Amino acid sequence: MKILTLNPPFKPKFSRSQRSPAVIKSGTMYYPLWLAYATGVLEQAGHEVRLIDAPASGQDMASVEEIATGFRPGLIVLDTSTPSIHSDLRVAERLKELLPEAFICLVGTHVSALAAATLALSGAPDAVARHEYDYTVRDLAALLATSPQPGPEALAETPGLSFRTPAGIRENPDRPFIEDLDALPLVSEVYARHLDIKNYFYSITQYPEVTIVTGRGCPHRCTYCVYPQTMFGRRFRHRSPESVLSEFQFIKRQWPEVKELFIEDDTLSVNRPYCRTLCRLLAEQGPGLPWTANSRADVDLETLQAMKEGGCRLLCIGVESGDQGILDNINKALRLEQVEEFVANARRVGILVHGCFMVGNRGETAETMARTLAFAKKLRPDTAQFFPIMVYPGTEAYQWASQNNYLTTRDFSEWLTEEGLHNCVVSTPALSNDDLVAFCDYARRSFYLRPSYVLSKMGQVLTHPREARRVLKASRTFLRYLLKGSDRSGACGCKR
Repeated sequence: MKILTLNPPFKPKFSRSQRSPAVIKSGTMYYPLWLAYATGVLEQAGHEVRLIDAPASGQDMASVEEIATGFRPGLIVLDTSTPSIHSDLRVAERLKELLPEAFICLVGTHVSALAAATLALSGAPDAVARHEYDYTVRDLAALLATSPQPGPEALAETPGLSFRTPAGIRENPDRPFIEDLDALPLVSEVYARHLDIKNYFYSITQYPEVTIVTGRGCPHRCTYCVYPQTMFGRRFRHRSPESVLSEFQFIKRQWPEVKELFIEDDTLSVNRPYCRTLCRLLAEQGPGLPWTANSRADVDLETLQAMKEGGCRLLCIGVESGDQGILDNINKALRLEQVEEFVANARRVGILVHGCFMVGNRGETAETMARTLAFAKKLRPDTAQFFPIMVYPGTEAYQWASQNNYLTTRDFSEWLTEEGLHNCVVSTPALSNDDLVAFCDYARRSFYLRPSYVLSKMGQVLTHPREARRVLKASRTFLRYLLKGSDRSGACGCKR
């Protein structure tokens, strides 16, 4: 059957396919990673699939309507996010109006957490595929191929599906997580068939880049992190090193112009033996492509050395706070001394570090925020970002803010500014949302406009030409925000 997988239009350059969706200051645009995986699974099952990433390709609703009515899919898989959910439902309503026979299924972190509540907002979507949805939409497509208008009894046979019935919303049991990740298609092959890699940019990687994953899930229990809590669970499942190597090799053949890969696992380094085995295989047989990855800030020297030898250029770490009490409050399971040792070891082996710092968590005060900025300067990462906490349904952080009446609004559209930038919606008795935004504005300027930092970046551009394009591309957009006053926005594109 014909299937449309759609990252729907919203605000220009809205990066929906990331943990904290927004228009990003640095111009970052994430690949529709999970939607692309589902597209590949549907193609494996023999369906004719068309993937549209409207925000990345600049397609508006009129363009999507034209494609959809010409293609006439029997199933539409529509990606969603918390700040865009009301717009996403309007897209679903318009597509249902144009294609009343099409079955519309919503996916994503927001609807995984609030499936029944979302379906209650609009009659246009027929179902939600919750959590890790690759095989849920595959099984749904198989059902629709034989029964285009299935009844509740038939839909009840698909684990992971929430759907509308005459008696109300029904939620099937959760689908077990996928154990054999090697059985999934290479997501980069899906990109090659459907996307233009020039539309995607991540400010800490060299351009052009391609994003992949080596595994899904994370065993750590950080209260704010959305993917483990709403999509992929608390257990790390990994692909075989040989599968990852084959994807590196495919990307090198397919796009000789690609400068870097971004490994978008929650934390590549969580399984140290696996990480070292993979990196040694890449060192021995890889195509020589440099890569960047998310990492815990507690990786040992031996693993860091293996990562460097395997091609690692930069690691993105969630430091979050320079106050140990705050780290303990958010279940970070990390000591400040570990972070210092990690950064020193990364510098020792020649891996760059991007540090993420977040304010507004449980117990935050003006004093703890000041310690965070001081700690960031002490660490001297290559780049850093400072942002107020962003809370999303399905996370412990959202539950904390909601139950304590710390949310300034219950309207999810206000998670963004008019321009689409992140908007801080958490105010505590100790610090208002305005206080958090003002501190992050100050912290960014204080960190980036230090003469020592400016001189170091100038030197990097001059001595490392491969870094110049990345630095200049990110700086053009970012400096506009850095040099002006508060813009209500916090984050600039990292996972945390």
